[in-house]
Amino acid sequence: MMQEPEIKRWSAKRKTELIKQIYRGQTTIPEAAREFDLTQAEIERWISDAETGMENALKANPKDVAEQYEKQLSELKEASGE
Repeated sequence: MMQEPEIKRWSAKRKTELIKQIYRGQTTIPEAAREFDLTQAEIERWISDAETGMENALKANPKDVAEQYEKQLSELKEASGE
């Protein structure tokens, strides 16, 4: 069996492919974390980000990326009391 080379940088394309595999039931978060030496929290954060992007993409009037970022930043500042 040939082992895949170690992934040093997780591009958006690689993250997307891993998330699709999880959604399709081809792997689980714990399995992927072990296989790729990632934390489960890291993968869960990628999934959360992907779900936010999917929700926006499916809206009748999607927000642009900058607007999404500003809203998220504002919510984080509000939550931290700034």
